Amino acid sequence: MKDWRGLWRSLRDIIDSSTVPEDPIHARNTLKWIVKLYPKADRNLKLAGFSHDIERAIPEKKVRRDQYPDYESFKRAHAKNSAMIVADIMRKHKVCREAIEDVVYLIENHEQGGSFRADLLKDADSISFFDKNVDFYAKRHDLEETIRRSVWGYKRVSEERKEIVFEILSKKENPIFRLILERLLRLDQRYE
Repeated sequence: MKDWRGLWRSLRDIIDSSTVPEDPIHARNTLKWIVKLYPKADRNLKLAGFSHDIERAIPEKKVRRDQYPDYESFKRAHAKNSAMIVADIMRKHKVCREAIEDVVYLIENHEQGGSFRADLLKDADSISFFDKNVDFYAKRHDLEETIRRSVWGYKRVSEERKEIVFEILSKKENPIFRLILERLLRLDQRYE
């Protein structure tokens, strides 16, 4: 018998124990954005949205950026690692193979998309970065790295949802976000 409540509790406990302060916030905020963007989101998509970055909360399993030749390789490894961790937890809670495969697919593809639901997760993840994570990121990194990461995140947002990123950044008061917004405006042909 499937133990969905126990599964959610296990995922929440791991994410809430993260030493990265924004991880619990980002997990919940990504889930919030999935539901906001697509109120008909199914249980697997919600679960994938909540747990897509779980590997960051487990130091001994976390992939490190410096172990990969480029950022894209690192992000692919991060997505695959998170998917495998969630799959193991789902198996422990006796979730059916089909649901596990679906969640694994969504998490493995949350960085690049590739289907309606994977694109939705990618966009919710990206929007959540600008909504919540960028504030934390800017405190840990210098201006150029924060801008680089923001440009990378913006480029992966679907065209029809890029306006959401502009709305979020335009409401932030820290001057660094004005610089990010200016850089993104230069990238976006609609505003030239």
